[in-house]
Amino acid sequence: MDERVQPRRPVETGVMDPMPLIHPMMRANFGKWDWHDRLRPGVLHHMAKSGDEIWTVRAGTQRQMDVHTIRKLADIADEYAEGHVRFTTRSNIEFMVTDVAKVNPLIDKLTASGFPVGGTGNSVSMISHTQGWLHCDIPGTDASGVVKSLMDTLHKEFIQEEMPNRVRITTSCCQINCGGQGDIAINVQYTKPPKIDHDRVANVCERPAVVARCPVAAIRPAMVNGKPSLEVDENKCICCGACYPPCPPMQINSDDSTKLAIWVGGKHSNARSKPTFHKLAVAGLPNNPPRWPEVEEAVMKILHAYKDGGKDFERVGEWIDRIGWPKFFDVTGLAFTKHHIDDWHGARKSLNTSMHIHF
Repeated sequence: MDERVQPRRPVETGVMDPMPLIHPMMRANFGKWDWHDRLRPGVLHHMAKSGDEIWTVRAGTQRQMDVHTIRKLADIADEYAEGHVRFTTRSNIEFMVTDVAKVNPLIDKLTASGFPVGGTGNSVSMISHTQGWLHCDIPGTDASGVVKSLMDTLHKEFIQEEMPNRVRITTSCCQINCGGQGDIAINVQYTKPPKIDHDRVANVCERPAVVARCPVAAIRPAMVNGKPSLEVDENKCICCGACYPPCPPMQINSDDSTKLAIWVGGKHSNARSKPTFHKLAVAGLPNNPPRWPEVEEAVMKILHAYKDGGKDFERVGEWIDRIGWPKFFDVTGLAFTKHHIDDWHGARKSLNTSMHIHF
């Protein structure tokens, strides 16, 4: 009889039940917590109505890990946290500890192993990012590389809680913005329509699917040099890159047209104010790996101005709404350019009026 442990079969019918996997104390006190506080940046303390206490230590990690890093984190969990860990949506890792005497040794171990403890409260949390060159089918840049270069600079703001409120930064490796809304969002900006290799379209692309993929109906079938192909109405094209995944011969990326843009003021939560879309702050920054110095400079200008001028509990978007956009460009030293003018003729009044959210 084969006594080897068989791997858990994947769940194919939706999200699996998380209850068997969470810490036994959290499971026993589910929905029965009395209060919580933060002992220091990166450490959460929860008190249950039963008198049970649990401490959560949050550390920053890279999103894309090798097996050696995962084993290192698992060994730390076995030693200090009874083997219980969880990852957050922003690639932080949290260790649940029931013995307060283990909290400081755990912090020391994580710090010595290269995993900074922080990211709670009014700090700059770990930057969330899309897959980039590793996995995405239409990447315009290495999203994880942008995160690495920025977090090297923002390390102090991660381990301390000195911002007016939490700061959520996102990066997206293409213009579709899978990274979501953020206080500060760094997205690829395509500046030219795709270049079509007409000799390959008929053999590689399913043309109806490509036509349907375009959000502004700028693509239509065509015959070029006697071969079935596609053409782009450049007056309608918004250079989003959505046509590239189903049709690689419609190349959207190039050294001279793939730039980076910074957006500000977005948030998903409805705390204190409604969810908001982020808005353009900087356009046309060079896609300049491996350190992206121009992006880092612009992000730091925004963060320094927000840190100096924001009121307590005020998110970045709320700060901008209070001081106004002219003042925002003044205090950050960023330039107001033609890219900030919403003049796309395909919109009714503005790009943001196609969706109405009522509260």
